[in-house]
Amino acid sequence: MSLNNSLSKILIIDFGSQFTQLIARRIRELGVFSEIISHKKIKKKDIITKNTRGIIFSGGPLNVYENDRFIFDKKILQLDVPILGICFGHQILSKELGGKVKKSRFREFGLAEIKKKSNSFLTKNFFNKNGFNNVWMSHADQVSKMPKNFKVIASSNNSKFAIIANDKKKFYGVQFHPEVTHTHKGKILLKNFLFIICKIKKNWSPKHQKLNLIREIKEKVGKNKIICGLSGGVDSSVAAQLISKAVGKNLTCIFVNNGLLRKNEEFQVINTFKKKLKFNLIYVNAEKEFIEKLKNISDPEKKRKIIGNLFIKIFDKYAKKIKNVKFLAQGTLYPDVIESKSVTGSQTSKIKSHHNVGGLPRKMKLKLVEPLKYLFKDEVRKLGLELNLSKDLIYRHPFPGPGLSIRIPGSINREKIRILKEADFYFINELKKSKLYNKIWQAYAALLPVKTVGVMGDNRTYEHICLLRAITSEDGMTADFYSLDKKFMQNISNKIVNNIKGINRVVYDITSKPPSTIELE
Repeated sequence: MSLNNSLSKILIIDFGSQFTQLIARRIRELGVFSEIISHKKIKKKDIITKNTRGIIFSGGPLNVYENDRFIFDKKILQLDVPILGICFGHQILSKELGGKVKKSRFREFGLAEIKKKSNSFLTKNFFNKNGFNNVWMSHADQVSKMPKNFKVIASSNNSKFAIIANDKKKFYGVQFHPEVTHTHKGKILLKNFLFIICKIKKNWSPKHQKLNLIREIKEKVGKNKIICGLSGGVDSSVAAQLISKAVGKNLTCIFVNNGLLRKNEEFQVINTFKKKLKFNLIYVNAEKEFIEKLKNISDPEKKRKIIGNLFIKIFDKYAKKIKNVKFLAQGTLYPDVIESKSVTGSQTSKIKSHHNVGGLPRKMKLKLVEPLKYLFKDEVRKLGLELNLSKDLIYRHPFPGPGLSIRIPGSINREKIRILKEADFYFINELKKSKLYNKIWQAYAALLPVKTVGVMGDNRTYEHICLLRAITSEDGMTADFYSLDKKFMQNISNKIVNNIKGINRVVYDITSKPPSTIELE
């Protein structure tokens, strides 16, 4: 997906905040298109377009006086466009307009209570009847002197200028993070900025996305042939269906079975896409090759690289059999890119490599099409429903590209894969029977690289530990564990241990993200 210049938008200038993507998400949830661009890459032409109806400065890990570590063009402040500064964005807005910023005497991290001091368009219906609200703070610096012609809208015990406003210029600064769910009524504040201050109209919905993306794919691909790596997961399925609507039979999907899929998954994919949707589908059973390549490999990054490289090699082999192909499609999502590297060029850190990120080998000589690249998972699901894909497919839990290999820490083999497939099958089926599956963002079983002693009947066992993980999330960027009740846990533990040879102990992962990641590797 390209960031289409025909849409009215809110421009988010990213200074490296871990929450920048949440700002974009919240604005889209309110029905408005948002675009993120790095402070390092921002150019005047990006802003002065008539379609930019408002600008948001993100937070970030920087200090406003570290001028050598960030770029800021003061011309932005001379444009007739409303601006909202968040946290670091609030500080830089204040400093550049003549205010002062200094180290806080008392740092604020976590919930803080702010008190209303005066009225503003920005805070309509934001405070309770007593003039208070709880917000999420995360800062060590603070504005110590307001710029000229600003007024204090709210203060906290440690931040006199928690909200400031220049209603005439339509410049606003908030020291807290309205985009995080911990800020009470944070969405109302953003809504006020969009619709009262920026006066932008809603233009972002699954229908809008479908029409815009189909048009963009048609413009990019034309009448050329395109191939798509299909896994049967939500992302690649929606991408394939979207592209099919744009190019029809010029799309060929290649489904490579790496032997690391969930139980019976290959049959489900073939049935859905080849038999029901009538896609041009090439099925490749490469289980033997992948398992052999992964033999004795324990390092998770090496696993990912081996799987990614071998996939490309096999994919390329079968792609060459299709004549005159010019494009390759992938179901890459926004969080995939964010976790692999900063797409905006900011200071955010790389967490792990992603199988869909990093480009193509030069020898393939194909142009890349990633229609979902700037969408979050929930947006992709809604788009899939708009494209008439089944709810069973759309609401399947996310599944990683490297498959079960990263749910088996350490080395893998056929026996471990067999055991894990069965355990995962029992867990997911039990969640569905208990009507819990659709309440959970993602659930899976993993096989830990340790064995423990157990007793079955009169016999001693020495077998694997099965770890179960179930989390709730809105977009995969943060996650909390799902509280399964004791009866359910006892039931699924008994079923796994009693029915699967190779497991004698079941544990449950109660770690949130952060500090952990959703997957084990």
